Amino acid sequence: MTSTDSPPTPTVGHTDNSILIDADIDHVWAMTNDLRSWPDLFTEYASVEILDSTDTWFQFRLTMHPDEAGRTWSWVSERTLDPAAREVRARRVEPGPFEFMDIHWSYAPEDGGTRMRWVQDFRMRPEAPIDTEGMTRRIDANSKVQMQVIKDKVEAAAAADQGAVG
Repeated sequence: MTSTDSPPTPTVGHTDNSILIDADIDHVWAMTNDLRSWPDLFTEYASVEILDSTDTWFQFRLTMHPDEAGRTWSWVSERTLDPAAREVRARRVEPGPFEFMDIHWSYAPEDGGTRMRWVQDFRMRPEAPIDTEGMTRRIDANSKVQMQVIKDKVEAAAAADQGAVG
């Protein structure tokens, strides 16, 4: 007897988070796309090393702060900026425990500020220490934390810039 059932397709992790930042889109774009400042902008990154770049494309190595077990995670990503559309496409070149990781950042003016959105699609390798469902929960929770940190830092910098001008 044969079965017409095909094996299940591995789950794709998907997160979609956004936050409204009380700052001009040009300011938000500039601060969040200054890769060299990411260790100061994000709480999770210890360092960033730009490996290659053009005006709108970057290949870089991110290194995280050590985790609870003392492990330091690092990987190479590529990031392509589309300043006219206010969008960024990124992917891990060295995906590590991920089969793939794709990230889409978008920025839109809203209520006098800027809506920053991150959409992430990925799949964990079968041998990874966490499955795709678990990583989806982890990335979703951490994205909210990092977005709030970024919001606070960008708004503080925008207010300081306003004070210097006014």
